[in-house]
Amino acid sequence: MNVDGLIVVDKPAGMTSHDVVARIRRLARTRRVGHGGTLDPMATGVLIIGVNRATRLLTYVIGAGKSYTATIRLGQATVTDDAEGDVTATASTAGVTDAAIRSGLAAQTGEIEQVPSAVSAIKVNGQRAYKRVRDGEEVELAARKVIVSRLDVLAVRRPADADVVDVDVDVTCSSGTYIRAIARDLGRTLGVGGHLTALRRTAVGDLTLAAAATLPELEERAPDVIGLPMAEAARRAFPQREADAEETRLLSHGGPLEPVGIEGPYAVFSAAGDLLAIVSERDGKARAEIVLAPA
Repeated sequence: MNVDGLIVVDKPAGMTSHDVVARIRRLARTRRVGHGGTLDPMATGVLIIGVNRATRLLTYVIGAGKSYTATIRLGQATVTDDAEGDVTATASTAGVTDAAIRSGLAAQTGEIEQVPSAVSAIKVNGQRAYKRVRDGEEVELAARKVIVSRLDVLAVRRPADADVVDVDVDVTCSSGTYIRAIARDLGRTLGVGGHLTALRRTAVGDLTLAAAATLPELEERAPDVIGLPMAEAARRAFPQREADAEETRLLSHGGPLEPVGIEGPYAVFSAAGDLLAIVSERDGKARAEIVLAPA
């Protein structure tokens, strides 16, 4: 297989995003493979992989909104804010009510200031925050504005064999939102500590689990085409516009077009359906951010 396209992978637990990239490189028989947004090893679900020229679309994939299902465990805090880290504190959840849980989560919806998890890939003085934490340092990260557009409680469960409360949630949020931080902050609000025990990404933009394939499925299909071809991927990911013959010529050489009032970035296609470029309108011109016209 040697194609340009996006592959929607249903990442299994226990693998890093880079592990998945390495597997796809072997299947695709190319080094030119990247991913559109890291998933922690514990997490499963939608991981967008770009192959060959489609790696140039990944910068837009990374910035797309995300959806997740997750389970928050109240009554225990961990060093990583998820189940992979050691428990650092416990507290009784006997007084935690369903109403308090829903109120605490409601406070984390809309545009909020969120402090990322200290065990994250954010760089602090040139070094990843998680590396500093694992080396025993105390890491304080600055709050960032994120948007949590939906945070629904699916279930509140109280296991009979443990003094904890498990809360299943469904989240849609902006890029850069940490679901682990939502769990941590809910636990702090309720005074009992909290962390994630499960996380599954269900969508990146309009690319959902319905379009995803598992790694064993991809292994079976190789060396056939196993992803979304460039044009189809762009149609799913961007607003679009068709170019006439002269506009196609201009764009193929990196020239500007007249704006048409589409809020960008958007994809421009030839009359034949070929993807020509990703374009944004500014300063009275529609200019290519990436030229993708067929050679």
